[in-house]
Amino acid sequence: MKYLIALLISCCGLAQDLPQVVSGRIERIENFPSKYVTSRTIDVWLPEGYSTAKHYDVLYMHDGQMLFDPTKSWNKQAWDVDDVASALMAKGTVRPFIVVGVWNGGVTRHPDYFPQKPFESLTPVARDTVTAQLRKAGRTEAAFQPQSDNYLKFLVTEVKPYIDQTYSVNPDQAHTFIAGSSMGGLISMYALCEYPDVFGGAACLSTHWPGTFAAENNPMPDAFISYLSSHLPDPKTHRLYFDCGDQTLDAMYPPIQKKVDALLARKGYTGGKGLSRFFPGDDHSEKAWKARLDVPLVFLLGRP
Repeated sequence: MKYLIALLISCCGLAQDLPQVVSGRIERIENFPSKYVTSRTIDVWLPEGYSTAKHYDVLYMHDGQMLFDPTKSWNKQAWDVDDVASALMAKGTVRPFIVVGVWNGGVTRHPDYFPQKPFESLTPVARDTVTAQLRKAGRTEAAFQPQSDNYLKFLVTEVKPYIDQTYSVNPDQAHTFIAGSSMGGLISMYALCEYPDVFGGAACLSTHWPGTFAAENNPMPDAFISYLSSHLPDPKTHRLYFDCGDQTLDAMYPPIQKKVDALLARKGYTGGKGLSRFFPGDDHSEKAWKARLDVPLVFLLGRP
């Protein structure tokens, strides 16, 4: 019933409110209902020539309001996913795919995207340290508690069934991917580890390894690496992409990313199964992610 409600809501949406795309079209589900997270908008991008006679791969992306149209985003920047994906498909570089852009929950973004099990592995004192750092950054007032396990349940048990039932897609793990940047990079990594039977690969751009915004006395980077060490899925059946720049917020990431890269190599994420790229001079922005989005798209969805 909730999927029918969501579809009816989508049909009532005003076309002029939709993001403008250069190719393909957007179908919007407003206030998608959930028993796990706050209701939120989902924008589904269908490539030019989308046909029910074909089956498409699916790329789930976080921060959906920042993906397609810079005129409708808070900072007037966007990934322009439709531009990049359309160009790659036109060249035959990648398999045909649709993009499911899941909007963030605004004030719930940080707890929704913050990997829960690594945080809960901390001592009470370390958790208090994280709370204090996030409180200083204005990300929480009360004791911080991630809600990412519920967010992933929302994606896997509510959104994905709706997408599989509504669109002509390949629903299996080998054709289902997830991507995001910053905190969206963290939750993409977490999704692949928590649901390896659902997602075949993840693209994590400018992954916010600090979790908070403090470099000193921060227990989270080590906790994330420890979690990865014991939860990475089989590299024979999964792909994992990371990248970062070195300007603005990205300046915090290279030393941590190097440790993650070493772990990935030890765990067998080599030979086309793992890829980590460093983009010197790139900052922490949609403009930067747009410029290099083709790299993870080809890595995850490239034709053999």
